[in-house]
Amino acid sequence: MAFARGAFTVAIAGRPNVGKSTLFNRLAGKRLALVHDLPGVTRDWREADVEVGDLRLRLIDTAGLEEAAPESLADRMSKATESAIKDADLVLFVIDARAGVTPTDEHFAQVLRASGRPVTLVANKTESRAGDSGVLDAFRLGFGEPIQVSAEHGLGFPDVYDAIRAAMPESQAEDGEGEAEEPERPLNIAIIGQPNAGKSTLANRLLGQERMLTGPEAGITRDAIAVDWSWKGRAIRLADTAGIRRKAKVVKKLERLSVGDALKVIRFAEVVVLLMDASQPFERQDLQLAALVAEEGRALVLALNKWDLVGDKERILRELKADLEETLSQVRGVPMVPISAKSGTGVDKLMQAVLDIHATWNKRVPTAALNRWLGAVTERHPPPAVSGRRLKLKYLSQSKTRPPTFYLSCSRPDALPDAYRRYVVNGLREDFGLPGVPIRLMVRAEKNPYEGRRKKS
Repeated sequence: MAFARGAFTVAIAGRPNVGKSTLFNRLAGKRLALVHDLPGVTRDWREADVEVGDLRLRLIDTAGLEEAAPESLADRMSKATESAIKDADLVLFVIDARAGVTPTDEHFAQVLRASGRPVTLVANKTESRAGDSGVLDAFRLGFGEPIQVSAEHGLGFPDVYDAIRAAMPESQAEDGEGEAEEPERPLNIAIIGQPNAGKSTLANRLLGQERMLTGPEAGITRDAIAVDWSWKGRAIRLADTAGIRRKAKVVKKLERLSVGDALKVIRFAEVVVLLMDASQPFERQDLQLAALVAEEGRALVLALNKWDLVGDKERILRELKADLEETLSQVRGVPMVPISAKSGTGVDKLMQAVLDIHATWNKRVPTAALNRWLGAVTERHPPPAVSGRRLKLKYLSQSKTRPPTFYLSCSRPDALPDAYRRYVVNGLREDFGLPGVPIRLMVRAEKNPYEGRRKKS
């Protein structure tokens, strides 16, 4: 689901741990934002196009707003939240009814009044009588009667719908009831890598704005944040993900949730950019991530970040390309682009590599050409004999793209050696221009047209 950029925008805001992300997920109709008992899980603001009843909205989940020391991580989070609020047509100001109105809530109320944005007060966690006093206390914030909800239990949402609809211009509310114009389908790109590789810095460089939180601290990004964008007129949905460490090092529940979110993004991406530190490329974890992308059938581009800090660039790049042929043979020919996310060097080349590999990932080869090729390669290098019987390769066709998938008809599929399968795959890659993308070869027996027929007496 993707709406035009003019969609009515609703931001969910409040201090940490009042249930903003739970409310966001409930309105979105699925779990998009990470939810955990630990305060401050959300750091960057996350957006999604959602349908609430017949209303089509752009929904934003923000980090908790609180007072913090200048230039600290909390201060950068607060500034990101304020930026999201300025972008909103309506702010849902969430408080915890069980805790009542806190000094932080009062500070946040002042910030919202100064923003000039329309505000609807939402008292969350009202599923029991423990929140009654907090609901009464909320009147003193100056935003009128609060809407009582329980985001966790799904209570009070008809009132939230009514408040959003009342805030929408009549033209947008009516447009939501009909068929909206379907925008161009964006190309889904995910940026992955180990913690502190520079993923958020690269995302900001591509977007041309400080959209993602960055800083010297490792592990700033927790949620996978997707942003709609365009490059040279091509619609793109760019996802920045949390750093993925080796499984043995991931022990805390919150980090497991973050890594799980990143892995889910890989599965739904079309092209994955694996960002590596150029001073320490192809570490074991980088290779495992590349193998995971290939296993999922996604197109892959390798980006060597911090290239401006590398000496003797030509020699090192030559050595890395030689290593690459051995270490990632399953995606032989994968593009590798040296960049500097900080300065922007090589970023245009990276995006061109993304578009090129996406085109290859979508490539289809005519069946007639495949079978002429199959006849030539089997004549040059026949399949081996197994138990005294020569294997016969009869027919080859491409069943799908994304990734390129081929069906090979063989007299005895189970007996075809893995080495010969690799020979066929490598030949397809080289002769039909499929470098750098995973290729799937499905080997099956030719169906016997007489199978299942009864013998006539």
